[in-house]
Amino acid sequence: MRTDPLPSEAALLAQLDRPTLPRHVAIILDGNGRWANTARLPRIFGHRQGVKAVRETVILSRELGIETLSLYAFSNENWNRPAAEVTALMALLTQYLKGEIATMMENGVRLRTLGQIERLPAPVVRLIRATERETSDNKGMTLVLALSYGGRAEIVDAARRLVEAAKKGEVAAAEITEDTFANYLYAPDLPDPDLMIRTSGEMRTSNFLLWQMAYTELYFTPTLWPNFGRRDFLAALIDYQRRERRFGRVTAQEKAGKGTP
Repeated sequence: MRTDPLPSEAALLAQLDRPTLPRHVAIILDGNGRWANTARLPRIFGHRQGVKAVRETVILSRELGIETLSLYAFSNENWNRPAAEVTALMALLTQYLKGEIATMMENGVRLRTLGQIERLPAPVVRLIRATERETSDNKGMTLVLALSYGGRAEIVDAARRLVEAAKKGEVAAAEITEDTFANYLYAPDLPDPDLMIRTSGEMRTSNFLLWQMAYTELYFTPTLWPNFGRRDFLAALIDYQRRERRFGRVTAQEKAGKGTP
């Protein structure tokens, strides 16, 4: 966890090694409520400020050439929040999608979603599907919103689909491997995250991409999500680039180019 003051953006960019940037960055957006409490404002103000941080992070990811950015925006557990807050979050999601579609198209950003999307209000589902269709041919970057999402639920849903496929004779039990199972996840075509960032100082994955993060590098920052800016993101990327990813192998094998999982 980083706690020391950050250098300037220019200094951080000078340290960044662009050829070795992570292909896929996943972020747990945590701290909106605490930001609002600190400012003595209703919680929804923290969520609104968090949307600004989303926009800034997406823009920087696109500038740097990161291929996939996944944001944990609304978990299955979040359905247990007060009804008024859930309604406000759905309205904020609607506002974000409507307000950002032009920017997505201009910057070649493709929208994808993960989760039990059909649990969301019908108008929100229609807007999500329409935005996914409209941006489907964009090649600049993939933005993944995890909505009504839970890692355990994804694994259970995948197991159910696999069982149904086995019943139909499409797959034999003896032929099931990790790769076979992964094909039944919500978005099997997406690469596993290279880096996961969690804001607000909490140090847990909170049921996010449990299968996919087997070898993901984890980065925790005390910065609340609404305060997470370009310098915070660059610091996380630089920290990632200083690590040695061995995927269970030894350093000599990695240097020989044999470390791909």
